[in-house]
Amino acid sequence: MEKSAAKLNLDKLDLDIILHMMENAEISYADLGKKLFVSGGTIHVRIKKLQEAGVVKGTKLSADLKLLGYDVIAFIGIYLKESSLYDTVAKELQKIPEIVRLNYTTGNYSMFAEIVCKDISQLRHVLHDQLQKIKGIERTETFISLEESFSRNVRVGT
Repeated sequence: MEKSAAKLNLDKLDLDIILHMMENAEISYADLGKKLFVSGGTIHVRIKKLQEAGVVKGTKLSADLKLLGYDVIAFIGIYLKESSLYDTVAKELQKIPEIVRLNYTTGNYSMFAEIVCKDISQLRHVLHDQLQKIKGIERTETFISLEESFSRNVRVGT
């Protein structure tokens, strides 16, 4: 069952904390408290509450993948033989570390995956030697990203 902000009893301060932390997760609780006119202790308590509710799920470091040698980002539309195979196929796809995101979708594809590779050779290996061997996948369609124009979080609370 899906939870909503109202059912979780999130108020404006909770949403402001989330918004600021999504923009800069490195900000100290004291500095964030100053921005929001509350104590650092209040921020700490609210973050803990948001973590326990499952709203906040840790923090991520955003790295420039190209500078780390990952030159290929691709998206893969996956056609399943039967939609009932989604869970089984998803578990197998999760074992492939180059796949960084997977969505169950409507439309032409049953699933849509994002994959990050160092080069075309690695992409070919993942597609040919790993992905195509998963039982339940009928076929795939691959789209190579030429450029990521922007990436951002959704602006919560507005």
